[in-house]
Amino acid sequence: MRRFTLSTLRDFGMGKTSLEDKIHEECDALVNTFKSFKGKPFNNTMIMNSAVANIIVSIILGHRYDFEDPIFKRLMSLIMENSRLIGSPMVMLYNSYPQVMKWIPGDHKTIFKNAVEFQTFLRSTFMKHATQLDRNDPRSLIDVFLIRQQEEKPVAGYYFHDNNLIMLLSNLFAAGTETTSTTLRWGLLLMMKYPEIQKKVQKEIDNVIGSSRPQSSHRKEMPYTDAVIHEIQRFANIVPNNLPHETTTDVTFWGYTIPKGTYIIPSLTTVLRDETYFERPEEFYPPHFLTADGQFLRNEAFMPFSAGKRSCAGENLAKIELFLFFSRLLQNFTFQAPHGAVLDLTPAIGITTPPQSHMICAIPRS
Repeated sequence: MRRFTLSTLRDFGMGKTSLEDKIHEECDALVNTFKSFKGKPFNNTMIMNSAVANIIVSIILGHRYDFEDPIFKRLMSLIMENSRLIGSPMVMLYNSYPQVMKWIPGDHKTIFKNAVEFQTFLRSTFMKHATQLDRNDPRSLIDVFLIRQQEEKPVAGYYFHDNNLIMLLSNLFAAGTETTSTTLRWGLLLMMKYPEIQKKVQKEIDNVIGSSRPQSSHRKEMPYTDAVIHEIQRFANIVPNNLPHETTTDVTFWGYTIPKGTYIIPSLTTVLRDETYFERPEEFYPPHFLTADGQFLRNEAFMPFSAGKRSCAGENLAKIELFLFFSRLLQNFTFQAPHGAVLDLTPAIGITTPPQSHMICAIPRS
């Protein structure tokens, strides 16, 4: 499924100009939505999630949604609620004692109910795609999967079945939304917290891009902005415990034997906050990724997308999204906290660690 996904994402533009055009379309919608508030305070959670989600949605479903579409808003709310509830104490108890907790009401029941609703939508969607399928003109990841399904015989080792499609779409929809949008929300919060850094980013945008539309090719000419985006990812540390994995064979690691089938939780915090690699690990400090003469500096301890064969399949897409959304927003707005607001950098709880709920003011730049 991973090989199929990466291949199909590339076919639908990941790493190509055609996908950048989709991101620009969402940037346009996002900028217009921010402008509609006319500098007054608003919560950007649903808006940011919707803009980012539309990128992966356009690939897997073949179209985008309007931000106000009721179906889209409902899907976003299901993803947001489950992302939050997965970090709750009741769900942690369920993960530890499923046979006992399955009889007790709580957040874990809500997660399963939401998942069923979300998967019901996905199933009805791909069934519609199946009735309109043109093998010579696949328009989405669903279409490509359904074509492979027709080609593959249902024998041992059969992969392209409906349940795998449901789980693949669920993973792509949620992962392609929550992580990037959460990182961007952290980015805007940090720009409000550190206005002097925001001004430096805007100065670089003005010097390199001006009033033109940002392109991914601009990033190599913008070391400070690149460093700030990397530091946002490092500091926000939105998936501190990575995602759970399982050993496929017996492994010997640092003298310890880890049997096949062992549940592994790798801590990304241990590298992203490693003081041997980062001068001020607990602070937001963009010079972590800059040389003395202001050039971008790579750091081998920077691995917010994990590492190895099971690292994030959407890493390249996320990097392009982060640069284009972030640079476009700071090109058009200066972000400020509402009058009297206290900016709290304590993360909230969830499968990712988003910022606490807060309001922002997007002041249009002249």
